[in-house]
Amino acid sequence: MSQPISQYFKRTFEDYKVLVKVNPADWTGTELIIHPDGKVEKTEMEFDDEVLEDLAEDEFESCSPLEFNLHLKGLA
Repeated sequence: MSQPISQYFKRTFEDYKVLVKVNPADWTGTELIIHPDGKVEKTEMEFDDEVLEDLAEDEFESCSPLEFNLHLKGLA
């Protein structure tokens, strides 16, 4: 049986950006907060099975794994 693929989301606020990685296999993931000065704040998260609906309600949009990982590695 194949494993679900992680999904990536982003939302830009007035002065910062939030990117979220969600692993639907176990509802874990990572949140990145990109501050105006370029500082990246990383938080490991545990979600519930309603996280995808919550992200949609909060107006997050899909983004690519590449965009997420460039920020994660400090290359964006």
